[in-house]
Amino acid sequence: MSKQTHSFQAEVAQLLHLVTHSLYSNPEIFLRELISNASDACDKLRFEALNDSSLYGDQPNLEVRLSFDKDARTITITDTGIGMSQQEAIDHLGTIAKSGTKAFMERLSGDQKADAQLIGQFGVGFYSGFIVADRITVESRRAGLPETEAVRWTSNGTGDFSVETITRKERGTSVILHLREDQQEFLSAWKLKSLVSKYSDHISLPILMEKEEWKDGEKEGEPGGMVKTGEWETVNKASALWTRPKKDITTEQYQEFYKSISHDYENPLAWAHNRVEGNTEYTQLLYIPAKAPFDLYTRDKRAGVKLYVKRVFIMDDAEALLPQYLRFVKGVIDSNDLPLNVSRELLQESRDVRLIRDGSVKRVLSMLEDLAKHDRHEAATEGADGVTDVVSEEDKAKEGKYTQFYAEFGAVLKEGLGEDFANRERIARLLRFASTNSDAPTVSLADYKARMKEGQEAIYYITAETLAAAKNSPQLEVFKKKGIEVLLMTDRVDEWALNYLHEFDGTPLQSVARGAIDLGKLQDEEEKKAAEEAAEAFKPLLAKLKEALKDKAEDVRVTARLVDSPACLVVKDGDMSSQMARLLRQAGQSVPVSKPVLEVNPEHPLVKKLDGSVHFNDLAHILFDQALLAEGGQLEDPAAYVKRVNALLA
Repeated sequence: MSKQTHSFQAEVAQLLHLVTHSLYSNPEIFLRELISNASDACDKLRFEALNDSSLYGDQPNLEVRLSFDKDARTITITDTGIGMSQQEAIDHLGTIAKSGTKAFMERLSGDQKADAQLIGQFGVGFYSGFIVADRITVESRRAGLPETEAVRWTSNGTGDFSVETITRKERGTSVILHLREDQQEFLSAWKLKSLVSKYSDHISLPILMEKEEWKDGEKEGEPGGMVKTGEWETVNKASALWTRPKKDITTEQYQEFYKSISHDYENPLAWAHNRVEGNTEYTQLLYIPAKAPFDLYTRDKRAGVKLYVKRVFIMDDAEALLPQYLRFVKGVIDSNDLPLNVSRELLQESRDVRLIRDGSVKRVLSMLEDLAKHDRHEAATEGADGVTDVVSEEDKAKEGKYTQFYAEFGAVLKEGLGEDFANRERIARLLRFASTNSDAPTVSLADYKARMKEGQEAIYYITAETLAAAKNSPQLEVFKKKGIEVLLMTDRVDEWALNYLHEFDGTPLQSVARGAIDLGKLQDEEEKKAAEEAAEAFKPLLAKLKEALKDKAEDVRVTARLVDSPACLVVKDGDMSSQMARLLRQAGQSVPVSKPVLEVNPEHPLVKKLDGSVHFNDLAHILFDQALLAEGGQLEDPAAYVKRVNALLA
């Protein structure tokens, strides 16, 4: 086939412009990306060959070869993996990963450091080659295709690329980087070996480079220097990192392995590496990231860890191995008991998978508990015996990490209350909230319970769309007056999650916006008596209000929860909260018809003016509408509200 020229997808062209203008702050990262791609290609061949061993042909070895040519100014990365057909080369090298294209371009901000972190997340690491190269040539033959159906792909990283059919004896892919003049530092065996050691030592396949030896120019009558011997040597450890003993793996190696499998550019917050033996045997290496991915809340995004069986790669996103509320976890699980031909459907039904899943959940929760335990450590703490305990460097390194984790993934962790009944208590202990004592979400349920007032019988909370709306809710007034702490919950998931958490450590959770307020022992006898007398004295007025608002309010009653506001809305016990109803409507869901209860403050001047007022009906509706606005609700008829207020102002 003659050479054909194609235009890059518009998003790729824009991406390449960013790359060639130093999108990556660290240019050497290109080698990690391309070696990682080569390793993935070999993993894919190994997986496809489980059903068709003929794909190996006469090349049984899976490996990556790295070479350079100073005279031609090229670096070549060659793998013996699955390879590409001509159409696959056009699709994969001319288009950003299909599902992520639009989202990727929307996330680009022009901040080089921030944008650089996005590249790997969207499957576009190949384009990092243009950081150092002004032209890239890719030659590839897909496993199973004849030698005459190989493809050559070429581009200078501008607006288009060309493809042509070639003959290639070897299966797999060669990526040839034609380096720019200012990038010749990479044309060195020492430099390339050091980068492999730094970024790709964990790759389980052998990465081979040609040996060099010193040639004495004076004896031979030729220029001296390092020359290639024709022999190839492995320059990485070539064993899966998770199979090595923990004592032989450095912190840097753990971090680089995480970056390789997650395409993240930040170090993880924590990791756990364990070999589990018993009813089922497996190795787990699980990481907690420092930052949430862009698609954390994308419903159709597959999430999960990499699954290996006896060190053979099986699948990338084995979601059956971890529940959805832990979808942020990255890592590898290598089972000795699962069959090599395991499918996603089989994973759902396997007893071994259930055991692996349970063990992995417990391991992740233990990591989080450890981070939470050290979150408030200082350099030294004084024990009960007065002796100062010095905190280890390892513990100090964990300080603040749980706060960082919770800011990124706290809302996702809350989903576990409804998804994981067996670990609900552990999850509840890991939750953090803002409160009337703290604007930051740092208050645990255990903290709250430890400082409850004497006689307090419930953990009080309120849900709202924003922190400001929660803090300024009229329903908090009596709690503020009495110095009772209330948890402020503002995540969209809170309302749903609290349906599954009715108590904590034997103490019930109670919404301050649901049902009649009963402070029990926190309310003295005089207050109770005054409330009863007010309710009796206001009976005629309450009846008139109930009649005027019969289309809006289920009931009208005197309240003890208000101090400064004239009225507030509450829902009856058992009814859906106003916040949940709003969330469902925003999501296009139908909401059961129910009317709130209007509670009025008998001491407020506006309420006192109601009795005998010629504007009673207008005032009653204004009172209700203001209570609705104060809790973040929307008026059904804003124009009518404005008209009533204007009439009274006039």
